[in-house]
Amino acid sequence: MRILVAEDERDLNRIICKKLSGSGYSVDACYDGAEALEFLLYTEYDAAILDVMMPKMDGFSTLRKLRESGNSTPVLFLTAKDSVEDLVRGLDLGANDYIIKPFSFDELLARLRCITRKNTGSLTNTYTCGDLTLDVGAHTVTRAGKSIDLSSKEFAVLEYLIRNKGCVLSRATIEDHVWNFDLEGGTNVVDVYISYLRRKIDSDFDTKLIHTVRGVGWVIRED
Repeated sequence: MRILVAEDERDLNRIICKKLSGSGYSVDACYDGAEALEFLLYTEYDAAILDVMMPKMDGFSTLRKLRESGNSTPVLFLTAKDSVEDLVRGLDLGANDYIIKPFSFDELLARLRCITRKNTGSLTNTYTCGDLTLDVGAHTVTRAGKSIDLSSKEFAVLEYLIRNKGCVLSRATIEDHVWNFDLEGGTNVVDVYISYLRRKIDSDFDTKLIHTVRGVGWVIRED
């Protein structure tokens, strides 16, 4: 999934981005509310982490303008303020959750999983397609009970496919959700990772789950 981190404390921003990237997320970073709003309005994110106290535009104002535009990207507030009034204000403006500084990164990751899970309508962190199971929380993949070892980027591509099971996803759509603005690897990087996944997910099974829709993209489904 692709996440935006808007936090003006650069060291904390860098640490959060490093932690998220290490957990398989694609991450873009910015340092003020005005830039965060621009990112969110022109790029599709699966979630955003917004600091409340940011220069140019605070997190509350950023969220208000975002929701007024009709954008429903899940938002998790980072805040040093723990007053009930501030928390209520953030939730009433349309925040999905909040976490108070200092925080545990395990808790941050769990809250991210929660708000993105709710956004897809899933009740758990586990997604299935036939005998294939992907557990976002445990970061594991199995097929017919057999464990499948994936790199973080392979996991991210498979997660995006299985969250959108039955929907045909174009190369550009997958690229936009799984890679950030620092994409490296050329225009065929998605094709390469689909090929990796097919070898690991489908090659040992008669029933293939990852399908090419010629001229459009790829879909994961049971045939």
